Amino acid sequence: MDMTGKTVLITGASRGIGAEAGRVFAAAGANVGLLARSGDSVAALAAEIGERALALACDISDFDAVQGAVAQLVDRFGGLDVLIGNAGVIEPISRLAEADPAGWDAAIDINLKGVFYGMRAALPVMKPAGGGTILTISSGAAHGPIEAWSHYCSSKAGAAMLTRCLDHEERENGIRAMGLSPGTVATQMQREIKASGVNPVSKLEWSDHIPPDWPARALLWMCSPAADPLIGTEISLRDEGIRKAVGLI
Repeated sequence: MDMTGKTVLITGASRGIGAEAGRVFAAAGANVGLLARSGDSVAALAAEIGERALALACDISDFDAVQGAVAQLVDRFGGLDVLIGNAGVIEPISRLAEADPAGWDAAIDINLKGVFYGMRAALPVMKPAGGGTILTISSGAAHGPIEAWSHYCSSKAGAAMLTRCLDHEERENGIRAMGLSPGTVATQMQREIKASGVNPVSKLEWSDHIPPDWPARALLWMCSPAADPLIGTEISLRDEGIRKAVGLI
């Protein structure tokens, strides 16, 4: 997939899937906007990638900040072709009866409202240009309850529905909206899950998780015409057919 001349904005780009997506898209020739709360981390990644990368220190739960980051990216590279809504948190892991309301709220602000804010800021740029691709990182947790993850399951379910709503409203305007459910990925989030010791996911071994470049490569493939039949759906990397299509098998 040749992304030369295209501009991609990745939220949660300081580590894990987001950081790997920055590397993968830049290697494919894209300009990449690396957005995260940790300004130092995205600045280091941008320096690693080079002149086609722009570090954007931004709180995804603040719409004005997100809108400002999109404006900076457009000013630097001239447009926005792909948005990857990747930013997400798993903490605080807690059963409902003991859940901290402030922590629960913060997770919703990032995992759900942050996805909406990215879409809302990107659409006024993409639609006049004829369209674009908006990809949301989803999860199996969006579709079934997991002990002590009420905040994560609820926010991911909401983000999955947001992506479906986006497709329903904007497909005719050239917006390609899709979700990606990567399964369990060897990132810092899995270390936090492991440390909690709660529910079966925390019992998995590190070797059970896929490397973060797999979902990054899947996201690149989802920007290609090969993924057009899947617009409006959620793709799972647990699906062997998808892994083959992406080139992971």
